[in-house]
Amino acid sequence: MSTHQLEVATLGGGCFWCLDAIYRDVAGVERVVSGYSGGHIANPTYEQVCGKRTGHAEVVQVWFDPAVITYDEILYIFWRIHDPTTLNRQGNDSGPQYRSVIFYHDEAQKAAAERTRAETEAARVWPDPIVTEIVPFDTFYEAEGYHQDYFSNNPNQPYCVYVVDPKVRKFRKSFQDKLKQTA
Repeated sequence: MSTHQLEVATLGGGCFWCLDAIYRDVAGVERVVSGYSGGHIANPTYEQVCGKRTGHAEVVQVWFDPAVITYDEILYIFWRIHDPTTLNRQGNDSGPQYRSVIFYHDEAQKAAAERTRAETEAARVWPDPIVTEIVPFDTFYEAEGYHQDYFSNNPNQPYCVYVVDPKVRKFRKSFQDKLKQTA
């Protein structure tokens, strides 16, 4: 499939290793790239972003085939795989780089983000109000190579064992109908 037929979603929901690992399993997702967005420093490094002064969030860009999975379905997963009710925090990870954020690429994505946020709140998926930012996309900076597909490449790293793996297992159990078919 050629890239021009794909759509892109740019999402932040805590550490990008978790979102990267989950979206790689989703049928219709062709590519996932970890990176940084939403800040004021060009070409930031991981260390700079972790320093909490760049304004960037850790995000993933999810390139998907809309004939297989819709943007609404990408967002349905997003609202359920991280806690969108905690400001600048996911579990023990805290700081603005871990904020919950949707960077929309056009007005249709903005409308879908706002609608699905309202639907998620109405469904009471989370007991507290959602604090996810919904803001226009500006620039994406790809993270360093070692962050790409981190979970698959580092399954025994302690953060992966204790944080990423349980999230991936829960996702696979809850979203069996959205998983890629394996050989």
